[in-house]
Amino acid sequence: MKKIILSTIFSVFLCLPAYSLGVNVGVSGTMAVFHATGTETEVAEKSSDDATGVATYGSLFIEKTLGDRLAIGVDYVPSALASETTETIVDDLGAAGDGASSKKTNKVQVDFEDLTTVYISLAVTDSLYVKAGVVSVDVSTNESLGTGSTYGDTDMSGEMFGLGYNTEFGNGMFARIEGSYMDFGGASVTSTTNADNKIELKELEGASARVSIGRSF
Repeated sequence: MKKIILSTIFSVFLCLPAYSLGVNVGVSGTMAVFHATGTETEVAEKSSDDATGVATYGSLFIEKTLGDRLAIGVDYVPSALASETTETIVDDLGAAGDGASSKKTNKVQVDFEDLTTVYISLAVTDSLYVKAGVVSVDVSTNESLGTGSTYGDTDMSGEMFGLGYNTEFGNGMFARIEGSYMDFGGASVTSTTNADNKIELKELEGASARVSIGRSF
């Protein structure tokens, strides 16, 4: 439903004639590099892994200008960002307490959905701008764990900072190039089958470059 509502709003604005409403709408194409550290705790056992991945995605944005220099906006990614499947082999001590262990294979894949940024931008020159905001994303875990644990979904939030260049065309059209940094911090999810087991996602951060095109109303 969230995707349908936002897509409808953007479509309506893009079809309107160019009235002076102080509103900017547009679409962006982004390439980002993300890095994170994940740790699974199974009773007294811990296994960790670092992962770095590249993602490309499209987003929609809408802004309200506040005078000549300031604007507040929302950027929304309607598609899910899917991570690669990470596979690790761990020693599982089991529950017998006799010290015996066995090799178990854990497979984890994560989908990041509804990536949303609420931001404020400041034009420092007629073309150059800086921006800062808060980001949020829903995290859906898709795991196949030989150790037997299962985990629910969670969400993460953090901050972003960006620097960009804006150029205007006729009929209210504009284009932008922008670089930004995002830091989501971390999140922890407890197993639904054993409260002693949990997965921690630490230091999820990313750097991105994007190209945008839009229209002012």
